[in-house]
Amino acid sequence: MESGEPSASSADRPPQRLADFVGTAIALLTLTLPIWVIARYSPSSSVETLQLKSYPLQGLRD
Repeated sequence: MESGEPSASSADRPPQRLADFVGTAIALLTLTLPIWVIARYSPSSSVETLQLKSYPLQGLRD
């Protein structure tokens, strides 16, 4: 191979860049999509079940 000829690795660069972009997009979807789906389809009444109930203590007054 002469120094004036393009190397074989320079022809592989554009698919590598595309693969990096697709991999990043898949990673972001993998991290954000489950959180969005859980927030979207979880029942809104579940917030009420997480709240603690307080009861007045009437027998402690002297």
